[in-house]
Amino acid sequence: MSQLEVTILGQSYVLACPDGGERDLLEAVAMVDREMSAIRDAGKVKARERIAVLAALNLAYQLAEAPPRPSEAAIDSAELDRLVRRIDHALSDDGRLL
Repeated sequence: MSQLEVTILGQSYVLACPDGGERDLLEAVAMVDREMSAIRDAGKVKARERIAVLAALNLAYQLAEAPPRPSEAAIDSAELDRLVRRIDHALSDDGRLL
């Protein structure tokens, strides 16, 4: 497991990353940063927490609307729990996204 330092909306984060997953993590960070920046730049929302929640909702909606790829056709609750634990672990230093 490696660690990557990334920047989202001007804030630096050190995230845990499985070996070989760096490219995917950096793509995810870029998507989140773009979405949060677009919301901030629209000027209607200023609080970082609200920007993060709106970005998460927008990305989740986009994911739900996207046609499933054959290898990703189904995700079970155990896989979802594993992903949530990975996010919690990555944010464990301060326990907060923002």
